[in-house]
Amino acid sequence: MQRRRFFASLGLATAALSALKGQTAAAATTPSRADTANLPGNLDATAALYHYLQRIAMLDRQGPQLRSIIELNPDARHIAVALDAERRAGSLRGPLHGTAVVIKDNIATGDRMSTTAGSLALDGIEATRDAFLVGKLRDAGAVIVGKTNLSEWANIRSSRSTSGWSGRGGLTRNPHALDRNTSGSSSGSAAAVAAGLAAMAIGTETDGSITSPASINGIVGLKPTVGRLSRDGIVPISHTQDTAGPMARTVADAARLLGAIAGSDPNDPATLNAPPPDDYLAALDPHALRGARIGVAREYFTEHDEIDGEIERAIAQLAALGATIVDPIQLSKVGYGNEEQMVLLHEFKHDLPMWLTTFAPHAPIKNLADLIAFNDAHRASEMPFFAQELFVQAQALGDLDSDVYRKALAVCAKGARDDGLDHAFRAHQLDAIVAPTGGTAWLTDLVNGDSSGDSFSTPAAVAGYPHLTVPAGFVRGLPVGLSFVGPAWSEARLLAYGHAFEQATHWRRDPQFLAQSSVPPLGGSV
Repeated sequence: MQRRRFFASLGLATAALSALKGQTAAAATTPSRADTANLPGNLDATAALYHYLQRIAMLDRQGPQLRSIIELNPDARHIAVALDAERRAGSLRGPLHGTAVVIKDNIATGDRMSTTAGSLALDGIEATRDAFLVGKLRDAGAVIVGKTNLSEWANIRSSRSTSGWSGRGGLTRNPHALDRNTSGSSSGSAAAVAAGLAAMAIGTETDGSITSPASINGIVGLKPTVGRLSRDGIVPISHTQDTAGPMARTVADAARLLGAIAGSDPNDPATLNAPPPDDYLAALDPHALRGARIGVAREYFTEHDEIDGEIERAIAQLAALGATIVDPIQLSKVGYGNEEQMVLLHEFKHDLPMWLTTFAPHAPIKNLADLIAFNDAHRASEMPFFAQELFVQAQALGDLDSDVYRKALAVCAKGARDDGLDHAFRAHQLDAIVAPTGGTAWLTDLVNGDSSGDSFSTPAAVAGYPHLTVPAGFVRGLPVGLSFVGPAWSEARLLAYGHAFEQATHWRRDPQFLAQSSVPPLGGSV
């Protein structure tokens, strides 16, 4: 099934490498060590593509076998060649012209790649058309190198799931320590960017699926305000909380990518009342934190002394850069988790059939009941490690006019906005709130599932507000992220704060692809 399809695309990539080799060998040589050394700024699209295809061949299916790329784009070389011809003719489409981008495999591409959400139920299914944001990427001159692996169905299938695993793509491995988890669900996007397999990536988030893998893989991730980017073409979980967002090694690259894909779309009503996008690149200012009022959400610290110590160091840096630190602020831990899950399960059951009808009418499944039956019939390949009890729960629920759904939606809105973030922003007159994004990467455990602990993703996710994570140090070789959360439509401000912090610290490091995390052995005698 997908294994054959991937290797067919790998064969096309090998042919592309051969075709490109004569043109680009001098400009893009195989890296002498497995790091993410930045490309020279003068490489054209074909040379950059050659560089990234080399790294994918060397790191993703060979060497450390990250398995972050689920499928390569057989048309990437032709796209790169055409963009280089435009460049030579003096025509540039914008700051993404010729940039290599990978996108999560729950975002529709109307090309020869599949769109599957990692599920074998959609293996080989080509979407009827591009998602709106994919069209904007193409118009901006991006080279879509391939689709990235993910936690299957964006991690809505089981409460005992292993993040980064899908039936179609297998398990994505953390490039900092291969025995550690990538977090989910944008696991492949985060790992690919961290490992230097593409310049940047698109992820999606319902609650933590951009910010957590970005933090755990040591990169920048932005979950925008719901409505800043069109969700058209994204395999849905929740029309209340879903959004796509940029993932990159620097805040500037995240700003470039956001600027290319932001905008209104008649197919997504949430975008129609959004204010016009800002110039996110122009907003970046190394002095942006001067005079900013930054609140510290102590309730969301991890209680792990080393992780919280890194965040204390980061907060001291914010103060040194001129921010007024309000510490602590009143922002209680989330108490509406059950209601949030109820909203997600109701909306997933309702929204999935509409996506299938529009983007995959030729698929063998038409709704959630069909998907459950498919997984039951293919248990060995689809459920070798964990089940689908959340699917079963969702299928048993009523429609969106049910009292259960409406009450859960109201509880979430009040908890996340009125009594949560909105109250904190007003009470303390804050420009942004900071906290640890979450813990460090946990050991991957296919028996017991994830052991991730708490994170700071839920308040912004449920409120629909923007959330930026930036690299903020390491604990025993594992990355730690610092979160900036702001009011609706404050992406430019958050990116400016993150950029100022990043430029003052430069705390991101390239992964070393260690076989296991650098934790000293247990003491005692044998």
